[in-house]
Amino acid sequence: MKTVPLCLLTIVAEAILKERLIADVRSAGAKGYTVTEAEGEGIRQRRVGEILGSNIRLETIVSPEVADRLLKLISVEYFERYAVIAYLSTVSVIRGEKYV
Repeated sequence: MKTVPLCLLTIVAEAILKERLIADVRSAGAKGYTVTEAEGEGIRQRRVGEILGSNIRLETIVSPEVADRLLKLISVEYFERYAVIAYLSTVSVIRGEKYV
């Protein structure tokens, strides 16, 4: 089966940013996304939902160009002010035309 290499961009952020991040992802050219609730611990320690608010994990499969645009935007608009991480993974997808 023929697959196409693309980028899986994963963003973990404060839930309050959900709608803003979705708008950014869509305007950058992503065809779709998945959002799930997330919890965990990092350098800012464990975030407890009842006290500090919940987190989301937003994932989108995009071209390298869209991934680069989004990473630049996220680093400028979010990293300094919010608890946000973002990372890329290379994925092989079938029906690659759905994503670009």
